This record gives sequence, C-alpha cells and structure tokens, in this order.
Amino acid sequence: MNKLLIVGTVAFDAIETPFGKTDKILGGAATYIGLSASFFNLKSAIVSVVGDDFPQEYLDLLSSKNIDISGLEVVNGGKTFFWSGRYHNDLNSRDTLDTQLNVLADFQPKVPQDFQNADIVMLGNLHPLVQSSVLDQMETQPKLVVLDTMNFWMDCALPQLMEVIKRVDVITINDEEARQLSGEYSLVKAAAKIQLMGPKYVVIKKGEHGALLFHNKEVFFAPALPLEEVFDPTGAGDTFAGGFAGYITQSENISFDNMKNAIIQGSNLASFCVEKFGTERMVELNKNDVVSRLHQFRSLTQFDIEL
Repeated sequence: MNKLLIVGTVAFDAIETPFGKTDKILGGAATYIGLSASFFNLKSAIVSVVGDDFPQEYLDLLSSKNIDISGLEVVNGGKTFFWSGRYHNDLNSRDTLDTQLNVLADFQPKVPQDFQNADIVMLGNLHPLVQSSVLDQMETQPKLVVLDTMNFWMDCALPQLMEVIKRVDVITINDEEARQLSGEYSLVKAAAKIQLMGPKYVVIKKGEHGALLFHNKEVFFAPALPLEEVFDPTGAGDTFAGGFAGYITQSENISFDNMKNAIIQGSNLASFCVEKFGTERMVELNKNDVVSRLHQFRSLTQFDIEL
C-alpha cells in the first residue's frame, strides 16, 4: 500500500453555530485529514503534538481508523492546542473567540522512520516552519506534496510561507486567501500568479459553492453537493484535503485528469463533515454512505449537450 504522511494540528475545539454549541471536542486539521483519508486503501501517519490532557479514547479512535500515531507526540504536563469559534447565521463567516497554542508553541515535528519515504505528503494548516521541517526530514522526494494554509500565516509569516510554497506541487486555499496571496481579484489570474510561486496545481475552495482546480491553462470546477442541512462547517476544508490526498495516494496517479476525480472525492467527504458537530459525522461514517453519495455527485454533474 502507498503511504500518506499527514502533518497538522490535533486539537480541542469548542464550537458555536446557530444550531447549538459544544464544549471541548476532538478537532484539528490533521484529525480531519486523517479521518477523511482513512476511507482509501493506504497507510497513513499523523505528525502532530498533544498534551497529556488528550484522552486515550481519542488516540484509540485514530488508531482504530488505521492511522499510525507514532509521530503524534504527547507532552507530559502539557496542554493540547485549543480553538473556540462562533459561526454567523450564514455559516460562511465566523469569529474566533479563543486560541490557546499550548504545546503547539514549541512543537518540533518528528517524522516516523517508516514514513520518511512516504509517497504523498499532506502539509495541513500549521506554521510554515513546521511544514518545512517535515519536508527536510524526508529521505526520498515524495511523488506529490500538498500544502494547505490560511490567511493567518500570510499575515504573520509570509516570508516563511513563500519558502514552503516553492517546495510543493499542490496548494489548497479558499478564494479569499487566493486573492490575498496573489493580489488579484480574478481567481483565474490569482491561480496563474500562484503557479509562478512554485505549485503546479492550485485548488481554490469556495465552500458551499464548490472547488476549482487550475494547472497551466487548464481549469476544472466541481460543485458542492446541495445539502438539506449544514450543521457545522468546522473541518470541511481539511476533510476535503484529506479526501483529495487520500484518493491520489491510493490511485498512484498524479495527472490532472485524476486530480479531477480527487476533487470530487474530497468534495464528497466534506459534504458529510458539515452534517454534525466537529468530527462526529466522520467518525460514524461508513464506506456504503460514501459510495452512495458519490452516485449523487455523478448525477448532479453529468449531462449531454448538443453542439
């Protein structure tokens, strides 16, 4: 089986939406990416850090999904990264109420020996220096490096972020972040500028409005599945990235045409993530549900047109 190395946060989240609120629950970019990628036939490992306040049941949950957690450091006496946020009524915007870096502040990633030759590396949202450190530890050049980042790092660590961007093959960001990074309002122009920074492929996520894939002059668009209920959008972007990277790892095909399939797989899994609070829906999800919804995606996007 091919190997997928996942780097990102494993965290506690406290979430408030118009539909309810939670106390501390399982969250973090690496958690969502790992749960999403677990639906594919591959070996995966998470590189992250938690405190000794992180419950054993959460560690067992990750292991039960065939995720290698030997690279998940547990700091004795430390506290796990914590984020709290409140979503507005449209669920597209949110306010961060609290961020506690805790053990993440001094995190030095250690890639497990068995994954230093991983086929695909998924750099989840983290400080660019941590992402660079992981790439420095790879014994062999991965077939594909995927980077997810956000406007926070563009604001406070842009030089370091630009260095990482030079080293990756795919970048996944949302439309607002693509505009900020490129200085272009048009997403077509933004993607072209970002490709000049290093990545051959640019994925621009548009939430409930789908996702765009750019490569040279080629463009592909995948819609988001219209859902009756959206409960909590937390982690949807990471779930999308996990599905995207997981599918490519399983299929051993990094062509533009296959990335179209990966975009659909990522969008499909993200559509489940938003149906319940936090990781709850992803934990209970089964492969039959995933395949059934893929059929819905196909009927949504397939049509014949007379030319």
